[in-house]
Amino acid sequence: MNAQRPVCIAGAGSIGCFVGGMLAVTGRPVSLLARPRVVDGIARHGLELTSFEGGRWQLSAEQVNPSDDPAIIKDAGIVIVAVKSGDTAAMAGLIARYAAADAAIVSLQNGVGNVAILKRALPGHRVLGGMVPFNVVTQDDGTVHRATSGALVIERDSDDTAARLTATDLPVQSTGNIAGVQWGKLLVNLSNALNALSDLPLHAQLQQRAWRLLFADQMAEGLAVLRAAGISPIAATAIPPWLTPHLLRLPDGIFGPILRRVMKIDINARSSMWEDLQRGRPTEIDYLQGVILQLANQHGVATPLSRRVIEMVKAAEAARCGSPALSAQQIRDL
Repeated sequence: MNAQRPVCIAGAGSIGCFVGGMLAVTGRPVSLLARPRVVDGIARHGLELTSFEGGRWQLSAEQVNPSDDPAIIKDAGIVIVAVKSGDTAAMAGLIARYAAADAAIVSLQNGVGNVAILKRALPGHRVLGGMVPFNVVTQDDGTVHRATSGALVIERDSDDTAARLTATDLPVQSTGNIAGVQWGKLLVNLSNALNALSDLPLHAQLQQRAWRLLFADQMAEGLAVLRAAGISPIAATAIPPWLTPHLLRLPDGIFGPILRRVMKIDINARSSMWEDLQRGRPTEIDYLQGVILQLANQHGVATPLSRRVIEMVKAAEAARCGSPALSAQQIRDL
């Protein structure tokens, strides 16, 4: 594969703009397939990226080639799918229409079902799963900000696509078990909804034991469901999934130093689901807690907390008033 063929970000929202922008910083040809609002913003002001570590990068529109025309997919050697899970099938149709036969397709999406959707729609393509461990939000001024640490993980393949996508300040690892990695990330992402319902920065939320206990109970519920389904998750952090709920339940004075060792979090970091509620967009709750609830029903496992969180997020979506700013106890009691 010609390394000079562009990497096309198919669905350049917060994650897609950050990943595509960091590749462009190194001089890699990049194109961003995005909504007209995003395209217009980059055309007017360029693309500014920042990170919690203090990094700041300003890119011109010419460096990332934003467009709302899906025909830009045709020149790409690698297509990174970064749309919300509910938009995967529609994006797969566009890729099937425009992508070159030898283009690699990489899913950098939340949830565990997107790769299967892409493979069904793209039988002639090499489709690879991926996992984004870090949090990215688009701030009110249009700056795309990475707020937590971690390296991308991409399914290992013969072309070493993971290495091809590695860039300065964008480390990428490969794995032979991307399904396990994605299930591990899904467990961690169960906290997205709790953060969205709280209206608190993630760092502040993790300082409060009441919220950590709720995080722990939510994750323990998910772990019980995966055990019943015979699914073995792989940790998205240095802490094994089975151990995480126990650590979350520790007193503040013990938990704080452990968190600082395994993850760096910007004091203003919030979940993408919080951002969706604030902007009046549909969330991915059906692809996170919804998947746990579906498996729980299949295997006869009780998941009252997952069911309640789904109801609360859907109510907040319908209200279109942003986060309801609930307390941990309100989520337990409602």
